[in-house]
Amino acid sequence: MGAYSIAYLSDVVETQGQLFDFVAMKYPQKDTRDFIETYMRSKTRKYIDDSQAYVMTMDCEDLWHYFLECDQYQLKDGPSLKGFMPDWIGEFYAYYQWYYQISSQEVIEKVPLSFLEKAYYGLHDLDLPLAVEKVGVKR
Repeated sequence: MGAYSIAYLSDVVETQGQLFDFVAMKYPQKDTRDFIETYMRSKTRKYIDDSQAYVMTMDCEDLWHYFLECDQYQLKDGPSLKGFMPDWIGEFYAYYQWYYQISSQEVIEKVPLSFLEKAYYGLHDLDLPLAVEKVGVKR
């Protein structure tokens, strides 16, 4: 059994990827890295960790607005991540969390964002489960 029910896995993986991509694309002058790190440690993300269906079934824009309100988050100025990287990182973190049955806070500590940015070019073409297994073995 993963961190949450397998019934939600594909939705959580897809939505988190879309959320990270949405923020990077919509706010190109804002710091995507700060957003990702804050989100992974947030109350909103913990609700997903705890399998709260209301939050787990939101689309990315509803989840974005919920996060802003629930966690009182404000974007910081800085560079945004480009290309497909934000989407892939969001999906990777969601699947990694489920696969290894750990909290989202533990994920960001075990697999720092700086590591994923460097590893992206070697991992992003792999099937997501294989990429997660390869990183997990090395951690």
